[in-house]
Amino acid sequence: MPYTTWNGPAPTTAALASVTTGTAIKTMLQLATPASRMIQILEWGFSLDDPPGADGVIELLQTDVAATVTAHVAATGIVNLDPNGTTSLLTVGTSATGYTATAEGTITATRPFDAVSLSSVSGESGLSYVRTFMPDDRPAVAVSKFLRVRATTPTTASDMRCWVTFQEVG
Repeated sequence: MPYTTWNGPAPTTAALASVTTGTAIKTMLQLATPASRMIQILEWGFSLDDPPGADGVIELLQTDVAATVTAHVAATGIVNLDPNGTTSLLTVGTSATGYTATAEGTITATRPFDAVSLSSVSGESGLSYVRTFMPDDRPAVAVSKFLRVRATTPTTASDMRCWVTFQEVG
C-alpha cells in the first residue's frame, strides 16, 4: 500500500502550509521505520516559494539518528493512498516520524538517495522538484532507521513544502 506524508500537518480547512528552511542544515521531513518493516521510496519532491539567498542543497537520505521534530499524527499526517487501506506502521513521535526539526542530532552514518542543488539566482534553477524512482531503483530504508529530507540554505531561509510517497515492505 502506498502512503504519502508532507512536512506539515495534513490540510483540512486550510491549504498545506510551507515551512521555513532556516539558514543552517534542517530536516524538513523525517520518517522512522518500525523494527518490523522497511520502507521503499516510490517518489519524493519539494517546492520552494522563493530561491535561497545563496546556493543550497536539498537531500534525501537514510540516517542512523533521529532529529527532534514535530510529531506527525499517524491517522491523518500519513495518508494511505488506498481508501480501504490501513494506517501506516511508521513510528511517530518527536524523535521519530515528523517534520520541521528543531535539533538535528549527531549522525554517524548516512545512505544518500538523492541530492538537488539549488541556485540562488531566480530563474536559473527550478523551484520545484519531483523524482519518481523506477521499480528496480527504489531505495529501501532499513528497519529502525530514519529517512530525512534535509535542506541547507546557508544565508537566507526559503519557504518549502516537501513530501515522500512510500510503501511498507517486509
